Amino acid sequence: MTNSRDLFSKFDALIAEREALLATGVRDPFAIVMDEVKSPTLAVIKGKDTILLGTYNYMGMTFDPDVVAAGKKALDDFGAGTTGSRVLNGTYQGHREVEDALKEFYGTSSAMVFSTGYQANLGMISTLAGKGDYVVLDADSHASIYDGCFLGDAEIVRFRHNSVEDLNKRLGRLPADALKLVVLEGVYSMLGDVAPLPQMVAAVRSHENCMILVDEAHGMGFFGAHGRGVYEEQGVEKDVDFVVGTFSKSVGTVGGFCVSNHPKFEILRLVCRPYVFTASLPPSVVATAATSIRKLMHAGEKRAHLWKNSQRLHKGLTDLGFTLGTKEPQSAIIAVILTDQAQAVAMWQTLLELGLYVNMARPPATPAGTFLLRCSLCAEHSDEQVGQIIGIFEAAGRAVGVIA
Repeated sequence: MTNSRDLFSKFDALIAEREALLATGVRDPFAIVMDEVKSPTLAVIKGKDTILLGTYNYMGMTFDPDVVAAGKKALDDFGAGTTGSRVLNGTYQGHREVEDALKEFYGTSSAMVFSTGYQANLGMISTLAGKGDYVVLDADSHASIYDGCFLGDAEIVRFRHNSVEDLNKRLGRLPADALKLVVLEGVYSMLGDVAPLPQMVAAVRSHENCMILVDEAHGMGFFGAHGRGVYEEQGVEKDVDFVVGTFSKSVGTVGGFCVSNHPKFEILRLVCRPYVFTASLPPSVVATAATSIRKLMHAGEKRAHLWKNSQRLHKGLTDLGFTLGTKEPQSAIIAVILTDQAQAVAMWQTLLELGLYVNMARPPATPAGTFLLRCSLCAEHSDEQVGQIIGIFEAAGRAVGVIA
């Protein structure tokens, strides 16, 4: 007798749900193609000019003339790729230059660049915390953080989202002599809320044998006097052991990194598997990243404009009657909470038809039962565009029945 089940059978419920959704005539929210990208804030989708409000391009560096020029020059000087890992033949002059730029940007003694931000978390967490160690993390942590725990075979201890009390309680239950890595995020990407890092760091430091890693993927560029992230803005720089980040948000390209002042940090280049056993970033990518990072050191006006955009959009949507993920604007991410998948998809499609692209998010990427539209603002969004965005949300919200 032939068994009708195979390794794809575990996805049957999701396949049926997706097919039922597409049968209603909606576009696939996860298969949008940008036919042309005109600027950090404008693209052509299905032949229509569309405002981009779901790109994480916080500082608008993707079209910066100096950044683009650096990438073109590196292509001419070093070719299209390295065809090797960092420890073999994959470290070029540009990899050292971008690590130097990171050390200058963060004021640290060490910087290590990975091929993606995902791999940065995967590599750092799995290498630092292994079998018999503990990783203590926020329940809403990014998938790359969880996957780093699984790869390293560490014990996972979750605490309630942004709860200092629960963090402290769970640390207190662990053996005092056990080694622990506490992983926090400056900005949580689904709701755009910010962690109370001073209180969390104080709680961690009241326990023995703990190190702290902060993921600043969504905080770099926007927060702090130097744009280093939430941990800088909240004044805990000296209390954090490792900062992980990405080039795919504010820096405007692709890649990941970790910076630290730990005196033994450099040994990680020999023992971190997601660093050792993967190809290094192409020369053009590290050249654009280094140029962008150095420009972000002097981007105070951009940061101020991005914050103004966030405050204006948050207030505009709140005044219209939308339910948002935070009571006050906390970051460049604004989440519009909807009742269910049908309403979320209808709202998302109506916005797209009116010329606005946002991200639709659903479980398991979001907390259970939460469906939302995630808006990520850019420092290059003009005052006029922010006004247009609010107007499009109003028209879509009334058409779908989300607001009266």
